[in-house]
Amino acid sequence: MSDSSIPAKTAGGMVADAKSRIQNLSAAQVAEELKKGTTLIDLRESEERTRDGAIPGAYHAPRGMLEFYADPSSPYHRDEFSPDRRLILHCASGGRSALAADTLQQMGYRDVAHLDGGFKAWKEQGQPTQTAP
Repeated sequence: MSDSSIPAKTAGGMVADAKSRIQNLSAAQVAEELKKGTTLIDLRESEERTRDGAIPGAYHAPRGMLEFYADPSSPYHRDEFSPDRRLILHCASGGRSALAADTLQQMGYRDVAHLDGGFKAWKEQGQPTQTAP
């Protein structure tokens, strides 16, 4: 049963709230971190990656599977997800990755950030891309 006195949140409002609680990185900052071996997670759907390309070295983890891949007790857990590892998330324009970074923090991840502006900002800044594997 819902409480009608609580106003509904919009997607944009939820993204703004998440961005106030997470680390928002520029494309240049992410590029520098990747040189140090930081793990980059691409949350876009396979179709987006096929159509638009990918950031070299990024692991693909569609947003709908994030919590399952990130939970060490889940049978779907993937090794690139570790609460002790520095993770940077990205999506197409930054909304999904902001929400996802906030979610990972709630799951106990201590060193997580997102690419503000997403893959679009990455490309606009002239950073390298490749055909999605």
